[in-house]
Amino acid sequence: MAYHCLGLAWLTVAFPAVGVMFALSGSLMAASLDRAGRAAVAHRLRRLLPPVWMLAAVCVPVMVAGGMRLDWSVLLWLFPLQDPPVNGWGAATLGMIWYLREYLWFVLLSPLALPAFRRRPMMCLLTPLGLLVVCTLTGIRPPGVISDLALYGGCWLLGFAQHDGVLGRMRRSTLLLTAGALATVGAGWFLTHPSARGYDLNDIPLGNALWTMAFLLILLGVAPSWWQERQRREGARQGREPGLPWMARVLTAVNSRVMTVYLWHQTAIGVTVVAASWSGIQLTGLSGRLLLLTGVAALIVVAVVGFGWVEDLAARRRPAIIPHGERTRAAPPAAQPEPAMVAVASG
Repeated sequence: MAYHCLGLAWLTVAFPAVGVMFALSGSLMAASLDRAGRAAVAHRLRRLLPPVWMLAAVCVPVMVAGGMRLDWSVLLWLFPLQDPPVNGWGAATLGMIWYLREYLWFVLLSPLALPAFRRRPMMCLLTPLGLLVVCTLTGIRPPGVISDLALYGGCWLLGFAQHDGVLGRMRRSTLLLTAGALATVGAGWFLTHPSARGYDLNDIPLGNALWTMAFLLILLGVAPSWWQERQRREGARQGREPGLPWMARVLTAVNSRVMTVYLWHQTAIGVTVVAASWSGIQLTGLSGRLLLLTGVAALIVVAVVGFGWVEDLAARRRPAIIPHGERTRAAPPAAQPEPAMVAVASG
């Protein structure tokens, strides 16, 4: 959200959010497949699609009234295997749908990808990266579905590796050297191949993939053990079990509305910008940016109140207007919420 609001290219380097989201989702998908088998795919689709249908129920009629042609492709809003149709207004506020399209493909491919990864992990990791290298060096531009699978496939597979404990079993020196090598090559590429927006990794696929995989090796391979040790020591000093229950409640509440926040945040940005323009308010400088973030946050609250209950229905929870951090009943194992599934910024 901050990236989409402010357009700061350095955010993509400091925290490559999209790759992190795919990696976390890959880890959780592997866990679901281990628990529920192929039924996990249906559980994931049930969590994913109803909030998209709510978005379509509001936005498609508006786009049709604005001149969008109504044909068979509008059915892609029901099952977005390709980017569904948008008009000029929708192109500005619904661009995030590409992530859901790619997430859907990763979910559908995971029952085949997970056993393949467990048999040949290195070959599987190198396949999307190798495809990306070939496309970059030859100038081939495959369809968006294929190019994004190549770009973020390694992130999804690193999620598998995290779930299976592969990263935890690696020697720390090997992991750090590998991350360092990937980061060095990735930084060398994006620093020597800037885009029109400078060093925005969303515009530099190869640099993005290498840098993000290095980031993930540290995030998933080193940070968890460091955090667990820190929590253990904190709990020992305070004479209680380690953990932050209040933070868990906050994250559970936010996660119960993560799809709503993601799907509506660009519309909130567009409405805020238009309203500021009509009012003659400048959104430049520090005060303008703070005003923009405040307006977007307020509209997201409105969206959460108005549409967030659909996520409760999708997760088979009792619908609630205001999300809370307590679960009223246990959800099926494979239907557990996916932390940080789509909650950060997309490119």
